[in-house]
Amino acid sequence: MKPPVTPSGATRPGPAADDVPGPRTGPTAGGSPRRRGAGRQAAGVRPVGRISRHLPLSPWLFAAPGLLVVGAFSLYPFFSTLVNAFTDRRTLIPGKFVGLANFQELLHDEMFWIGLRNSTLYVLGVVPALVVLPLLLAMLVQRHIPGISFFRSAFYTPVVASIVVVGLIWVWMLDDRGLINSLLEAVGIGKVGFLSDQWLLLVSAMTVTVWKGLGYYMIIYLAALADVPRELHEAAAVDGAGAVRRFLTVTVPAVRSTMVLVAALASVSAFKVFSEVYLMAGPSGGPAGEDTTLVMLVQRVGTGLTGRVGYASAISVVIFVVTVGLMLLVLRADRKEDA
Repeated sequence: MKPPVTPSGATRPGPAADDVPGPRTGPTAGGSPRRRGAGRQAAGVRPVGRISRHLPLSPWLFAAPGLLVVGAFSLYPFFSTLVNAFTDRRTLIPGKFVGLANFQELLHDEMFWIGLRNSTLYVLGVVPALVVLPLLLAMLVQRHIPGISFFRSAFYTPVVASIVVVGLIWVWMLDDRGLINSLLEAVGIGKVGFLSDQWLLLVSAMTVTVWKGLGYYMIIYLAALADVPRELHEAAAVDGAGAVRRFLTVTVPAVRSTMVLVAALASVSAFKVFSEVYLMAGPSGGPAGEDTTLVMLVQRVGTGLTGRVGYASAISVVIFVVTVGLMLLVLRADRKEDA
């Protein structure tokens, strides 16, 4: 078909491709991008890209509640403690800058050294037990036998129990007239001063910490043991390795990174121990305060109407530095083993 001719003889162009009715396919389907955008604007729909350009802070609006909580209850107290450590502030009296006077006083404070000694002994007594015993417990309960779910729940129950309830139960058991001393008297051994002897009280508090933390670290080890291939154990058994040798040569290397994690978590938690010793030794920290830990010293010095907030903040800074040092020490030891 010939194109129409104008009166002057010029050829009149035919209809544009966009004006031809009927379906179209290919890259030009739906019109050009500019025309499609104009159609959306005419329909009252704003493009997604333009929304993101107009609301660049929208992700921060969703994160704002969590950031406010972290800032109010973590960051602000942390920096406030750092500032107060260099002042002589008290509970109701704004302090003034005193430099390193609080830290110099720590060096001559006998109670500070007692608290540092007890917190260090707590780490040395609790961490090895919380690294090894939960691993053995996890290997015991990972077996698929009838009724094993009940034992998993039973071992985890102390974790969800209140530390106050747990501490009181152990105090009633270890008291001079408690269950354990009554049994010892019945068999002719006599009473043992679990809560009156300086070192036995500290060991009793360590026992409570280990008993309460077994289930928590057991769950961590269960997740790690699930990734250990059974073929490794089968190959070791074929080579004649016994249960102990398979544990040392297969299981321990496979979960070594998890053991480092547990050691770091347990070290920080043990050095900051408060509730167990406070419930079993009382506010005084045992006989003559000999079982006082650093966190108990912070609570004793920095609370009350005449509390020395600046001095307590200096002790808190020392606790922070030591806990960070413990974590770095554990991670460094892990890196040396990898090398």
